[in-house]
Amino acid sequence: MAPIPTPSAEPDDSPDTYVGLEADRAERLARERGWPTVRALPPGAIITMEYRVGRLNFEVKSGRVARAWKG
Repeated sequence: MAPIPTPSAEPDDSPDTYVGLEADRAERLARERGWPTVRALPPGAIITMEYRVGRLNFEVKSGRVARAWKG
């Protein structure tokens, strides 16, 4: 039987540090800090709620990050 894969660790980074930044700048910064997946969403977007290790989500309003969360 194959071993169960171990998820990679998430960067030691607070999503709150991205709030207020321009969306493009926030995405570049997140990738530089080690986030493999960065997802920008419009306000009220319908999304699945599964938690994915290594994913950082941004809610973007008027080109700026209004909210950020892991998963």
